Amino acid sequence: MNKEKCTEIFHRLRKANPRPRTELVHESDFELLVSVILSAQATDVSVNKATKELFKVANTPRKMLALGEKKLKTHIKSIGLYNSKAENIIKTCHILDEKYGSRIPQNREALQTLPGVGRKTANVVLNNAFNQPTIAVDTHIFRVANRTGIAPGKNVLAVELKLEECVPEKFKLHAHHWLILLGRYICMARKPKCYECPILDLCEYSEKNVTQ
Repeated sequence: MNKEKCTEIFHRLRKANPRPRTELVHESDFELLVSVILSAQATDVSVNKATKELFKVANTPRKMLALGEKKLKTHIKSIGLYNSKAENIIKTCHILDEKYGSRIPQNREALQTLPGVGRKTANVVLNNAFNQPTIAVDTHIFRVANRTGIAPGKNVLAVELKLEECVPEKFKLHAHHWLILLGRYICMARKPKCYECPILDLCEYSEKNVTQ
């Protein structure tokens, strides 16, 4: 996709939603980190439902450690892979407490040393907590980037690197949110709502669904 078309795509997405934010409900960097760890292979809705009560009793690394892995599991048992996620969260809290003074590190390399935190999770935290122009490629963004032709790639890292290259700097801070919301509510996997899409005429998808 040429630069002019890509720029116009993000111009329209910004016009439609000037200040997009994550749909994970959180009130601190720590709550965001826990929520993103829990969101792997789970919906934001299911995570928000679980953390609503969890964060009332454990919203810091030390409070989470005091809660303990067993009780943590009772709060998140409705979420897939909750056993391994609980284990990772407790291990992460130990590291945050002992190494970082209970603060969330602000670089990708440090974040990725935390159990349960991969590149995508790190990018989400850096973007939402610290306003860094990172792009976290999940299944929605991977689909949108390939389907529209914005940044086709065979794997998530390839798509991320292409997006870093093609998205104009002025749009990078919110590019992740615009693309994930587009994929979640319009450019869906099975029946995309192309007839509602603000970038319909710019999209390079050959099988557009233009009727309701």
